[in-house]
Amino acid sequence: MNPLVLEAINRQINSELSASYAYLAMSAYCECQKFTGAARWLRLQSQEENMHAMKLFDFVLARDRSVELLAVDGPKSDFASVAEVFQRALAQEQEVSRQIDALYETAFTEKAFSTVAELQWFLTEQVEEEKTAREIVAKFRMIGDDPASLLDLDRELGARSAAKTVGQ
Repeated sequence: MNPLVLEAINRQINSELSASYAYLAMSAYCECQKFTGAARWLRLQSQEENMHAMKLFDFVLARDRSVELLAVDGPKSDFASVAEVFQRALAQEQEVSRQIDALYETAFTEKAFSTVAELQWFLTEQVEEEKTAREIVAKFRMIGDDPASLLDLDRELGARSAAKTVGQ
């Protein structure tokens, strides 16, 4: 594997683990605010981001290369509201999409075609991730501070099923 591509994948593994950590902090905040449905949704999202990291981790190992785990910064853990949590989640997904695009571009430029093929899944996944986060943010905007609507949205978020396995 091209050293430039390997370095970029290792950075992306770190990014996915960082996103997982951030979602876990968001989940804890929501749990403390008694938005247990949102907390559940975010915890499952944390698990999903971890699975994304493991997909890249396993890809590097399958290519008989070394994974270099980097330090993960502590995530933001205090928010003004649950709505802000999901605005940050959307921004995070948009940043991850940018990172995946850059990684894909590096792999393509370096003619690392097996990596290009592996990243196809991530490109599609990020479209879904952004769409879901965008829809949740839109719902928070629609309902504002209406307590009954917030409880309904929290219940809806809590109905999320377990994190899907990578590749589904």
